[in-house]
Amino acid sequence: MERYDCIVVGTGGVGSAALYHLARRGVRALGLDRFPPGHDRGSSHGDTRIIRLAYFEHPNYVPMLRRAYTLWAELAARCGQQLYHEIGLLQIGPGDGVVVPGVLASAKAHGLEVEELTPSEVEHCFSGFRVPEPMTAVFERQAGYLRVEACVLAHVGEAVKLGAEVRSGEPVRAWRAEGSGVVVTTERGSYAADRLVITPGAWAAALLGDLGIGFAVRRKAVFWYQVTDPAYSATTGCPIFLYEAPAGIFYGYPQIDRFGLKIAEHSGGQPVADPLAVNRELDPQDQQRVESFLQEYLPGVTPHCQKHVVCMYTMSPDEHFVVDRHPQYPHIAFAAGLSGHGFKFVGVLGEALTELVLDGQTSAPIGFLACDRFTRDDPPRP
Repeated sequence: MERYDCIVVGTGGVGSAALYHLARRGVRALGLDRFPPGHDRGSSHGDTRIIRLAYFEHPNYVPMLRRAYTLWAELAARCGQQLYHEIGLLQIGPGDGVVVPGVLASAKAHGLEVEELTPSEVEHCFSGFRVPEPMTAVFERQAGYLRVEACVLAHVGEAVKLGAEVRSGEPVRAWRAEGSGVVVTTERGSYAADRLVITPGAWAAALLGDLGIGFAVRRKAVFWYQVTDPAYSATTGCPIFLYEAPAGIFYGYPQIDRFGLKIAEHSGGQPVADPLAVNRELDPQDQQRVESFLQEYLPGVTPHCQKHVVCMYTMSPDEHFVVDRHPQYPHIAFAAGLSGHGFKFVGVLGEALTELVLDGQTSAPIGFLACDRFTRDDPPRP
């Protein structure tokens, strides 16, 4: 049986970053995955992901985001590619909703710069958007998008340069603690290691079932629409956008390539029983929801759908990440339940997982993401 210092189960967003940070520490690491790096069968694909600082989900994420920005810049310098594109983010919703008050709370807590805009100011600055009263808006200049597949491939590529191994086409069937180490069994054989990092994505319920956390997987559809109005082009200053509307939360990107404007619904999603059998066909109901949103709020976008993909959100019970050492096995660490808002963090999560399995603790402020919050009588609140 081959032996390594550390095995990483799953080489998607977080797993590829963990493999890289382990290799940077001189660890002989092995990454195992059913699919090759940069694949489109999980959650880390679809060309782009938003990165932002004034985090409406909770101010506790902001220190992690500051570190994430630094790590993305370092990775880009190492691989010689531009991974992050800063084009700003416009977030719109009711003044007593979740998004705008959440952005303002994070900005106030951490001294971040955001601009509050009235509906008329939004429509003057960004003519493609409609903001009906009583909605309001905030604009964050230090926000933009990451090239998601390029980021995963950069982490894997740099990890391999530093001595890590990656084996694709090896679905992991099980893992077990054995003495002070671990054994991971795949369809092709078994591997031993001193330490284990589990980043299972949509397979969290199977690979982390012993934790008793109710992870749930949702199917999410993403669409690209043709645009002819320059108001929706990144080259003319159109930002990324996110709306908290009565019908749900929708987000999108201006035209940055030949496929046009990218749009998806962040809320909702159909439950997925088997991640391998998720329906990847175009669902007319999904399409109708995003097209109704476009007609109301971005009326200059054409009705011509150019591209469609499906990905998955792996939801934790409270929609916050679960990042920790295994409660029974301190040489095992994991990250799961990123709940549809985790990719921007993968560098800092990979670094934190590396510190947890090698040092027993991490400098990352992840205490609010500990797994015992679901079992304690007084769980810590994010």
